[in-house]
Amino acid sequence: MNTIRNLLFDLGGVIMNIKRERCVEALTRLGVTDADHMLGLYVQSGDFMHLEDGSITADEFRNSLRRSIKDGRMVSDQEIDNALNAFLTGIPVNRLKALEKLRKNYKIYLLSNTNPIMYYSEIARQFEQDGKEINDYFDGQVVSFIARSNKPGRKIFEYAIEHLGINPCETLFLDDSQRNLDAAAEMGFATALVPPGGEFEDILQRILPPAKQ
Repeated sequence: MNTIRNLLFDLGGVIMNIKRERCVEALTRLGVTDADHMLGLYVQSGDFMHLEDGSITADEFRNSLRRSIKDGRMVSDQEIDNALNAFLTGIPVNRLKALEKLRKNYKIYLLSNTNPIMYYSEIARQFEQDGKEINDYFDGQVVSFIARSNKPGRKIFEYAIEHLGINPCETLFLDDSQRNLDAAAEMGFATALVPPGGEFEDILQRILPPAKQ
């Protein structure tokens, strides 16, 4: 780990607390019948996957979701957005402060499967809770709907290397999915798993050189 210069963070399950079941329940209450399948534990499917890989827009997703509601109920854009944002349960402020501290010694980057509905609403709001905004915590970001590719696909890691200008051999990638970490390791990244209930700061304190803390 002495050669690590960059820390590349997943968002959900690493920085942001998430609860998939809340989103499934919220979408189901709107009348969406396949929410559980669409929101897989680590891999999405259908229009939600297309929203996250940038192949459809937020409006196209909302309109498609409305067409899938069997009882003909009228559902507003805001109701759909609120249901999706139920996936996110918040960022503890101590994690934001940990990112600021780490940025004194490392370049800090974000690599996330996400979508424009969440990113420009609840995700943005969570990063603003300590008086800053998301760009104040990262030296660069790669989000799937802009990169037009999702983890664990090779394309998004290639995009991150080029877009962020990072060397995988000098970069530690933290994620809550072993599948994503395995894909990153094949590209030459160092990796660290953040397990459920784990704190990335504790993991980094164990594996990074003490002088960097």
